[in-house]
Amino acid sequence: MDAQPPRPSQDAPTSHDTAQRLRSISDELADRFYERADVVRTLVVTLLAGQHSLVLGPPGTAKSEMARELTGRIEGASYWEILLSKFTAPTRMFGPIDVAALARGEYRQVYDGRATTAHVAFIDEIFKCSTAALNETLGFLNERIYHPENGGEPIRCPLIGAITASNELPSGEDSAAIYDRLLVRVEVGYLADPSNFAALVRSAVSRPAPPTRTTVELAALRHAVTDAVPAVDVPDAIVDAVCTLRAALRRKELVASDRRWRQAVRLLQASAYLDARPAVGESDLSVLTHVLWNSPAERPTVEREVLQLVNPDAKEALDLADAIDELEVQLDAMAGQSREALSEWVIRKAHNQLAMAGTRLERLREEAARAGRSTAAIERVAGRRRAVRARVLTEALGVDASTVQAQL
Repeated sequence: MDAQPPRPSQDAPTSHDTAQRLRSISDELADRFYERADVVRTLVVTLLAGQHSLVLGPPGTAKSEMARELTGRIEGASYWEILLSKFTAPTRMFGPIDVAALARGEYRQVYDGRATTAHVAFIDEIFKCSTAALNETLGFLNERIYHPENGGEPIRCPLIGAITASNELPSGEDSAAIYDRLLVRVEVGYLADPSNFAALVRSAVSRPAPPTRTTVELAALRHAVTDAVPAVDVPDAIVDAVCTLRAALRRKELVASDRRWRQAVRLLQASAYLDARPAVGESDLSVLTHVLWNSPAERPTVEREVLQLVNPDAKEALDLADAIDELEVQLDAMAGQSREALSEWVIRKAHNQLAMAGTRLERLREEAARAGRSTAAIERVAGRRRAVRARVLTEALGVDASTVQAQL
């Protein structure tokens, strides 16, 4: 009798290993890119969900470098990157004309190394997509297809997900159509925490040891996206919470499409999978903070409504952030006043409020950590507090900037 082929290994260990590797990748990138831990995790979750993300922020905030570093961790994947402009032709994106074939009277395109063959993609300045390339870009993102220039059957593209970036919001109907198709929208800004900025400056002159570089195989990622993530259970309690959140946002006139809500469910499953949990939990709802707003002005409202459901510690931290922001507004309004007036304001008000906020934020962080809840929002507010305190010390009290860090 012929020997029987070995039985394939069970999916569970493979899925567990993939999730563990992706968590390691997230941790390594969070260590490398200051104040980007939540951004990196969100990008990984989006990729696991087979969706596309937008990183929105000013120039010089590591958008491109972060996207390249993440997508470069997928071994065996075909990677495609492009910087769009209003003059980018569709053939530059999806396949240039084969000149040699054209000389023989044949009209063919060369697809290798273009979007048409990419498993992962990074599209910079996505909203500068040319009108000529708009429909093909939408088809590529929505349906993973490309219609050849000379007609014929559409080409199926192997794209798992795209990370896009922009310095600005879309300004016209054409770019708005693309914006609507990017399920996840993440804002990034310049570093707020003085200690992180100091570390960034030091990194420019130091020679750090080569960082650990975990990778994940393309086949393992594909299996996670197509099989393991969809298998994560979504309990009725989570469905009820999503319905409650939708109603709360509608009361504030923040309305997302039914399609966006439905696609967001896969994000919840991907978040649970990344944490090696068999079912979606309340903490996974936090990812919806990056899904349910259209303009950055709406994001704080969405974040508060989401955290009201899943993370009361972070909700209180956001309330403290409002008080911290108000102190900074007052500091700006006092520009030009005497050092005596500024010092009196610091002694009577700013110092005590910032100190109490710092104490409360640390307690909230400890409580959230003990309960297994995310501390990302709390840590972000804590960094904001340190930034405002640094301004108070330097601008109101005249403390030398080199000694500020020791007093935070």
